[in-house]
Amino acid sequence: MPLRPHLSAAPSPVHHRTRAAPSPAPGTPRRHVAPLDGLRGLAVLGVLFFHAGHFDGGFLGVDLFFVLSGFLITGLLLTEARARDGRIDLLAFWGRRARRLLPALAVVLAGTLFLVWALGPPNLLRFALDDGPWVTANLANWHFVADRVGYWDSADTRVFSHLWSIAVEEQFYVVWPLVLCLVARGRGAGRRVAVVAVAGAVASLVLMVVLTAPADTTRVYEGTDTRAFSLLLGALAATPPAARLVSRAGEDAAGRWSVLLGAGIGAYWVVADGQNSPSLFQGGLFLHALAAALLVALLAQAPRTPVGRFLAAAPLRRLGLISYSLYLWHWPVYLVLSEERLGLAGAPRTAVLLAVSVALAWLSKVLVEDPVRFRARWAKGRTGAVALVATFAALAALWTAVPQPRTGEGSVDVTRLVPVGG
Repeated sequence: MPLRPHLSAAPSPVHHRTRAAPSPAPGTPRRHVAPLDGLRGLAVLGVLFFHAGHFDGGFLGVDLFFVLSGFLITGLLLTEARARDGRIDLLAFWGRRARRLLPALAVVLAGTLFLVWALGPPNLLRFALDDGPWVTANLANWHFVADRVGYWDSADTRVFSHLWSIAVEEQFYVVWPLVLCLVARGRGAGRRVAVVAVAGAVASLVLMVVLTAPADTTRVYEGTDTRAFSLLLGALAATPPAARLVSRAGEDAAGRWSVLLGAGIGAYWVVADGQNSPSLFQGGLFLHALAAALLVALLAQAPRTPVGRFLAAAPLRRLGLISYSLYLWHWPVYLVLSEERLGLAGAPRTAVLLAVSVALAWLSKVLVEDPVRFRARWAKGRTGAVALVATFAALAALWTAVPQPRTGEGSVDVTRLVPVGG
């Protein structure tokens, strides 16, 4: 079974607590909820096994990442808007997102290019050089759509093909805060945000249904407009009306609903089969995202339910804390460490791929992500902006310096071709 790429890019990690804090007031989503870390860990596990060819429905982990991103980012922005009379500091928000996402992404782009240059086949390097600038510009998804790169059957030729989802999230991070700046002011702000989120999610669903082409669903699968409903349903779950509705259920009811939703989502992961499941693009992905958004809202309000305790288990939580880097690194590792190069196949090869991917993700978090986010004073303000520009300039220089591979050279010696019968 060929490897097929994907996910998520992941939203910023949620720090865990060993004991849950008292429930917040309705409309104030939690920022530090251990089960949400575990949910992210479960999502990235699904993607890892999907790409290794062991779990056909694991690609839905990307959808789960989108929901979590919409929920967490909207919760942060609404909290800021309430504290500042409806004002949101856009530059500060975008600066935090840049410090969270771009350092690890830059390291993965540069490191992957060197790995493919040194170890990969020429066609992999050629596509990496073609795709890299679009990844850097956070437009990879539209680049793949325009190039007609079929997600379900051509992804294993593109070492950056999984980064389409990072582009979708980054585009959301640009547009959604601008929308909130307009609607999250004054009385009834939470209700207006909820209405806009619902309207946007429905419009996105309609676009997916209308634009779906049975022969290749890449356009609707990777398009920002047709995938926005997952992010917006997550955003809806973070609004005060949704939080008040969930809080009325009580912890016992929240526990029961969490079990039902978790079981339903798990069952859908088992039966879903991507391109071979047309219902996904006729409302299935929307219903999956809606169920995920409800589950996230319930976990935020009642994290100590049985499902919450399961997701807060240390292994899942730790995977969730490195899920962003793990998502970035795993697909290049999968392609570079091919069966031919490793001399392994099946479960043994998968074990090696997982071990290498987790090790690189942990190193990225410890050496790159956390230092830049929490300790590097130079990463903020003007010096941070200068560092960002310098990083992009260095990536552009790297892309220029690496020579284009001559993929056809050596395959046929045209000077020795003679006419038939000559």
